[in-house]
Amino acid sequence: MEVVILCGGYGTRLGKETELKPKPMVKIGGKPILWHIMKIFEKHRIQDFHLALGYKANIIKDYFLKYNSLNNDFSVNLKSEKIEFNEGIEKNWIINLTDTGLNTMTGGRLLRLKESLKNEETFMLTYGDGVSNIDLTKLLQFHKYHGKIATVTAVRPPVRFGELIINNNKVEEFAEKPQAGKGWINGGFFVFNKEIFNYIEDDSIMLEREPLEKLSKMGELMAYKHHDFWQCMDTIREKEILEKLWSSNNAIWLK
Repeated sequence: MEVVILCGGYGTRLGKETELKPKPMVKIGGKPILWHIMKIFEKHRIQDFHLALGYKANIIKDYFLKYNSLNNDFSVNLKSEKIEFNEGIEKNWIINLTDTGLNTMTGGRLLRLKESLKNEETFMLTYGDGVSNIDLTKLLQFHKYHGKIATVTAVRPPVRFGELIINNNKVEEFAEKPQAGKGWINGGFFVFNKEIFNYIEDDSIMLEREPLEKLSKMGELMAYKHHDFWQCMDTIREKEILEKLWSSNNAIWLK
């Protein structure tokens, strides 16, 4: 199974964090959030990645060119110039890095990878800034069962502030930043059949606009409801939430 990760946006709402690096390279627990996302897929034996690059693409390219030396111990024989790396747990990752343009929209980025996605009729796609403990195996089973062109993972949006349940001015329950009780939003973690490319014309197309809106009207877009943990990293505050979970040994997305 191949997975596309959209890594090309500017990430302006992260302020100084993205002045020198793209959003997927902003670190949680000393590792880029992109690494965390890839580990989510690895848990389900999905290790064939296509990274759609854009803003500061060279930073992500450089990271993976140096990945073994940055993430593993190794020995160097200076006489023979031979380098031997200890086997890392990511040794089976296949990573395709494609510069899809600086200002290309999300649909356009996917379109530029059309010829690179060769292995199967079905592939997955997600954003380079969100983590979840979603069961990807069940997500794929759901997609294959309904037989439609596209599946989007629907999640409950985390509320911005703690929730108070009050009765007669008495706080009966204080819930610190729970998942919202109502409504569903796009949580990424899509599954597509390759027919999706018939609905993307060029670089100017946003995946979330014309293609998915049209598929929805056609009855070809299904929602896989994920009721558990999901968190994007769109702002500094959301980065701090993920950092807090990591530092408290509660990185739910990797368990």
